[in-house]
This record gives sequence, C-alpha cells and structure tokens, in this order.
Amino acid sequence: MIEVQNLTRRYGDLTAVDDVSFAIDDGEIVGLLGPNGAGKTTAIRMITGFLPPTSGTVIIGGKDLEEAPVATRRNIGYLPENVALYPEMRVSEYLAYRARLEGMSRAAVQEAIVSVLADCLLEGVSRQIIGTLSKGFRQRVGLATAILHQPDVLVLDEPTVGLDPKQIIAIRELIRQLGSQRTLLLSTHILPEVDLLCDRVVIIDRGRVIAEGTPESLRQSWQGEVVIRLEIKNAVAEASQVLAAVPGVTDVESAGNGCFELRCRPGSDLREEVFRLAVQRQWTLLELALERASLEDIFVRLTTGDAGEVVQ
Repeated sequence: MIEVQNLTRRYGDLTAVDDVSFAIDDGEIVGLLGPNGAGKTTAIRMITGFLPPTSGTVIIGGKDLEEAPVATRRNIGYLPENVALYPEMRVSEYLAYRARLEGMSRAAVQEAIVSVLADCLLEGVSRQIIGTLSKGFRQRVGLATAILHQPDVLVLDEPTVGLDPKQIIAIRELIRQLGSQRTLLLSTHILPEVDLLCDRVVIIDRGRVIAEGTPESLRQSWQGEVVIRLEIKNAVAEASQVLAAVPGVTDVESAGNGCFELRCRPGSDLREEVFRLAVQRQWTLLELALERASLEDIFVRLTTGDAGEVVQ
C-alpha cells in the first residue's frame, strides 16, 4: 500500500533524508523510529505530500504521489505532531468544515462526524470550542480529522503526545482497530508503544535506514552480552565465585539478598547449566530468568554508533 523508493531530501549541503526505501503492506502497522534530527519528520512530510523530495518516489495504493498528487493525498489521513486547529470553532463545526475540504458529500458528512466523535472519545465535547480544550482533547480532534474521510492509509506522528495514561490506552486501542482496517505508519518516541502496536519497525538515523524488521526479529538479531538474573534463598558467601566458574559466564554481579546478575557470552543461554549447578549445590532458586534485549536497548545501540553487535 505504501512504497517508498530511494527517497532523498537535501537542504543545500545538508542531506536530511538519504536514499530511504521501505514498503508497508495492506493492513500493516509499521513504526518509524529515529532520534531527534534523524530525518523522520522530513520523511513523513514527503510521504504525505507536504514536502517535495529532492529525488525518489512515493507510491500510495498504486498511485505515484508526484504524478497524481490530489488523488493520492485523498487516500491519506495525516496527524502531524503539532496539530493545527481553529481554536474559535466548535469541535463538530471544525469536523464538518474539514469534511467539506475533503470533498465529502453532504449526506456522508454527518454520519462520518458521529462515527469519529465516538471512535476518538469526543462525544462529550462535540459542542465545545476547541480553544478551551486540553492538549489531550485537541490531539484527539486531530486524530478524528485524520480518519474523518476514511482513508486507506494513515500516517500518525506522535499520536499519544499530551495524553494522560487512561487516554493513551484508549487511543492505542483505537490505533489497533484502525490498523486492522487500514495501512498505518506510526512515528513515536515511546518505544513500548511500538512494541504494543507495530507489526514491523523501520529505524532511521542521520537520514538513512539502519535497521528494519519485526520487534522480535530485531531482538533476536541483537548479539550483545546475555544477562541471566537469579535469586538464591539464603545464598552462601561463595555463591558469586561458584557462579563465575560456570563456562560461558564472563562476570557476576551481586545485588545483595541472594540476587545475582550473570553476564554471559553473546548468543549463549546458560539457564540450564545454572539450574543443574543449583541442584548440585542444593540451592533453592527463587528466580532464574533470561533478560532479553528490549527495543530500547537495540534503538540506543543502533543510534549511538554502538551497532557493531547488531545484525540487520
């Protein structure tokens, strides 16, 4: 549904986006990640048609954005990070105004407004003036605007910014529902949100794609040091030395109260060996767990130049 081919944007001598390519299938939710200044927002603006690329192609639903800009953009719903609203208008009035801009028929407008008010939890403020709304409610008005004309493609830039935890949960559930019906590109700095919502992740840094895959495949590709956490009931004083002698263990850290962290060679899983050692020593294990790499670990490694141990 979305094809980005060799997308590049230059500002004089500065290359903000450098030969970026990726594709998103129908009904797929893809997270676009990158540190500040990575070119993420510039890429989104080119994909949504708000910024022309220096070179490259964006294809939405089989249509080339450059060759058919109006028809292609009608199939895109876009929520920018900073939502521009008319503060003097009431919520329902603003949605009606936006529906007319989208070319919706008069018969379809009212039904669409009722639907998005319910989906975005705005029914209680439909007659309220936008300028009096909290930031969280204004964000939801922006999301309602993005889905008002029922586009096949949604591009959301930081959709949960400014929301309280209860609202975040509700909006995440809405995004899941929307992703089951549409193709969705989600840009966010909240990495647990990507884990919860996204089928795949595209990570960019310095304008280039540096990693792509499912959250789980990226974890599996992480070849960094393996950490095993364990807790021993009434641990003996020499437990650290005994654990350090297990083949493959490179370091043992004691957190006190019988809790230990074993740092092991990359790619190893020594839980079985540790369990057998505990049985042999007649230790009572209260915890034995492999600490898996989080998406945050991978993101930090890739975007701080410490990516030598990450396999793309």
